[in-house]
Amino acid sequence: MTEALRRYNRGRMAGSDRRVEPDAERRFFDGARFAGEFFMGTSPVQRALDKLTERLESEGIPYAIVGAMALNEYGYRRVTTDVDVLLTKEGLEKFRHRWLGRGYVEKFEGSRGLRDTENKIDIDVVVAGEYPGDGRPKAVAFPDPGEAGREGQRVRLLPVESFIEIKIASGISAAHRLRDLADVLELIRATGIPRELSECLDPTVREKYLELWTAAQETDRITDALL
Repeated sequence: MTEALRRYNRGRMAGSDRRVEPDAERRFFDGARFAGEFFMGTSPVQRALDKLTERLESEGIPYAIVGAMALNEYGYRRVTTDVDVLLTKEGLEKFRHRWLGRGYVEKFEGSRGLRDTENKIDIDVVVAGEYPGDGRPKAVAFPDPGEAGREGQRVRLLPVESFIEIKIASGISAAHRLRDLADVLELIRATGIPRELSECLDPTVREKYLELWTAAQETDRITDALL
């Protein structure tokens, strides 16, 4: 064990009896409680999602839910603490004009992201025409939600192939977005998305999709062998 790791471990433990520090234990139980509420559909995130989509639809603002909340709608259940929404530039301005100061504030001054003050949940906004991941021009861009959005069971979503394109383009262009690639792998595993979906994807992300699809099958085979 390196000295840096020893110092880290000492800092994480409290007292000579090496008990877990109280704050760490509290965070653990808070997280467990939040996850329970999330999977019951009663967490602040779900309330914030319902509130947001109700207001968008009442104003006739085109939107599509993206990010982890979309993953849950597609069939891969993953806890998240915020809501990601795709809007046009005009839709964002309309929403801000109507609702800023009425249950929503800027995440910070000048931010296009919002915070639901009632549910204390961040609303992260991506804008049609911009590029995922590193933000640099690429073959895959965020589409217009009015044209690409589809009605889901609860909210409007992108077609799964568009969602996967965005996730992969993000993950392969930005080192800090590797979670996006893991999300695609787990979505394939959870829902059985076929290999042939690659034919619907932009060529720039097709190879990575096939790599993730193959990895998902291998993971399943290893799991089955262990059970």
